[in-house]
Amino acid sequence: MRLSARLIGIAKNIVHTLKKDIVLSAALTLAAISCIFARPRLEYINFSVLSSLFCLMIVVKAFEELRILDGLAVFILTRCRDSRRVSLVLILLSFFASMLITNDVALITLVPLALIIGRKTGMNVMETVILQTLAANIGSSLTPMGNPQNLYIFARYGLSAGEFFPVVGLLAALGLIWLPVLNLRTGKAAISLDFERVSTGSMNKTAVWTAVLLLVVMSIFELVDYRIALAATLAVTVCLNRRLLSKADYALLVTFVCFFIFIGNVSSIPAVKGFMESSLSSRASVYFGSIVISQAISNVPAAIFLSSFTGHWRELLLGVNIGGMGTIIASLASVISYKLYLKENPAEGKRYLAGFSAYNFLSLFVFALLMYFAVVL
Repeated sequence: MRLSARLIGIAKNIVHTLKKDIVLSAALTLAAISCIFARPRLEYINFSVLSSLFCLMIVVKAFEELRILDGLAVFILTRCRDSRRVSLVLILLSFFASMLITNDVALITLVPLALIIGRKTGMNVMETVILQTLAANIGSSLTPMGNPQNLYIFARYGLSAGEFFPVVGLLAALGLIWLPVLNLRTGKAAISLDFERVSTGSMNKTAVWTAVLLLVVMSIFELVDYRIALAATLAVTVCLNRRLLSKADYALLVTFVCFFIFIGNVSSIPAVKGFMESSLSSRASVYFGSIVISQAISNVPAAIFLSSFTGHWRELLLGVNIGGMGTIIASLASVISYKLYLKENPAEGKRYLAGFSAYNFLSLFVFALLMYFAVVL
């Protein structure tokens, strides 16, 4: 009886989570439907990505408990006089940080910072988080290491820096103009500058967790095997703070697994492959095709999938980066922001998705047209 009651309780929690988490529900549904048409394989799941996400979640939670992010929040707030300026600083931090530490890492690090600032000041940071996400997706387009699709395309086509940067440079420059314009829509209210000095945790623990973070980032750039970074993260967590293991967002990891399965299944269907080969015959078709397909399966798998059928790398590179705007799943980094915001504001899921869609589809339309006439045409 006890076992049955426990299983019923687990089932109810799963149903509640699926009702609350629209993205997880969609990913699970897509994965299940795709399994009707193709047999899923273990190789479809990118374990290095899952490992990196898990490790970064743990490290960020550790920094939160050490109040490192609180200290950074107070540092920013004491130098900004109003909420709009705070928002702009957070947006630009996401924009530039994503160029070096990838859009995923930038958002995992900086969205919690925005949420902390929101708690401290009473600011509604929903629009700020949405624009942080947009900033990370645009800013990460400038460098090969900024996001996974850039790394893949850079290596897949054997590009040089001289070939790569001129293509994406204009996109990033336009983003640096566009983002402050959008930020003008955020509220402008005076904020209190009277904050007590934040007492952070042990410097020794901070140093250890900083070393773990550097190791994880190195594994993302494949300078260190991701399994070594995972083992180090788990070892430090067990030794310093086992409670962090219960604070990782496992629903987000399941969401990624579902997307990997869906993408792998769809890519293996012969009819899909035949259709794609006949469709991607021109530069414009690759450009707009990669934007559209990114909306459904996200830009990283879209880049991997489409590269098998085209040599038009410039259009593919632009298309998948611009295609990261639009739907919530167009860039899996956007899912991270959504999950982080929803965890602290569970009742605002629909409002967030509505605001996210408005900003992102407007940006998608603007950038798709501008870059088409400037580069593709």
